[in-house]
Amino acid sequence: MPPAAGPCAPSEAACHPERLWNLTIYALLTVGIAAIAYFQFHAIVPRVLAVAAGRNGVKFPIYAGVLWTASGFLLIVLRTVLWIAYRPVSAASREQAPSLTVIIPAYNEGPMVLKSIESVIHADYPPDRLEILVVDDGSRDDTWDHILEAARRYPGRVTALRHERNRGKREALALGFSRASGEIFVTIDSDSVIEPGALLALAGPFRDSRVGAVAGKVMVYNRAHGVIPRMLHVRFIVQFDMLRAGESVYRNVYCCPGALAAYRAEAVRRVLERWRRQAFLGSRCTFGEDRAMTNFLLDEGYDALYQRTAVVHTVMPQAYGKLCRMLLRWDRSYVREEIRFARIVWKRPWPTRALALFDRFITNAALPVSWSSLGVLPIVVVVDPELIGLILSVMGALSVFQVLYYLRSERSLDFLYGVLYAYFSSIALIWIFPYAVATVRARGWLTR
Repeated sequence: MPPAAGPCAPSEAACHPERLWNLTIYALLTVGIAAIAYFQFHAIVPRVLAVAAGRNGVKFPIYAGVLWTASGFLLIVLRTVLWIAYRPVSAASREQAPSLTVIIPAYNEGPMVLKSIESVIHADYPPDRLEILVVDDGSRDDTWDHILEAARRYPGRVTALRHERNRGKREALALGFSRASGEIFVTIDSDSVIEPGALLALAGPFRDSRVGAVAGKVMVYNRAHGVIPRMLHVRFIVQFDMLRAGESVYRNVYCCPGALAAYRAEAVRRVLERWRRQAFLGSRCTFGEDRAMTNFLLDEGYDALYQRTAVVHTVMPQAYGKLCRMLLRWDRSYVREEIRFARIVWKRPWPTRALALFDRFITNAALPVSWSSLGVLPIVVVVDPELIGLILSVMGALSVFQVLYYLRSERSLDFLYGVLYAYFSSIALIWIFPYAVATVRARGWLTR
């Protein structure tokens, strides 16, 4: 993707339109932040506080909601500043590229696993320093046949490994980690394909000995096949790219995603057995292996960065039911690993600690505050019916504001799907997180 507004290369004239576009986006974001502040704190908050006056039963949730709104606004400003400040690390050169092992765990993936393997084969990376391990986790379809076909096509480059029965993605990765010989381990989901420069881009940050993990940029492979993949494509850029870019500035990316992540091999070996045997509330952890590994490495004192130039395209659900199963898996691991990070954060350097504490507190306060606010919403609407229109308007304005992050990355009318997702998630997905909290001990891949 084009760089943020910064030095132009190789031709000043060639990248001037990109610089102008980026500056335009930054200006629109500034205007958007000012507009949101005005409408929230001049049009909505005073009227909501007026409803609370004299009604003791609703004062606490309303005051908590107002306080969270103010803090959340500050968090939006902070994240935007960090997003603008972010710059990816320069990629490793072919001459200085470290030895690298790519591990691809697969379960009931079918022919897509072959596409994933071939994207690594054709990546721009010295073949003599690239090892590819593909682990079939007891698939019941023809996944193993496709893995064997890859090993036959590329002898000496692709190693096929197999669990006779399904043991979970974490165990499949653990087998790969135990057999890997590279200085850097890269994990790629079997339903994902990487862009040619992804591996060199991932290797670049490891020149810094403090870096233990690097997250890649995730985009949607099947974005043209349905409304849900299109919405998720915009959502990924708005939510994951924007957030991870900001987190990378203070060297604390919370989750290096399974679709594409890189780890320092010696760091993984230090935590491998603890990661494999991780348990939560008496239940063995199987999913959320990416967030868990990131936490283990942060706990060891390593930094985690985001590399926007390392791009992977991953298959996303096209049906509502499959989307819910995927989000349930993500949210369950989120709950578990947020609890763990609450202990780890105190080990981080103080600037990182301060930013992470503010970010995590405001983010995690959203659930209790939003649900308590929903409880008093009927009272608020009865007292001041016009507020429901104002709240919906601000919600729409916020969704339009957020897609500005997407427009810097891609100039496409698909940004409208980001607006649609804001309403879709508020109505059709609002139950996911509470249910994930209630069933946090559940196990399984949940994406198949």
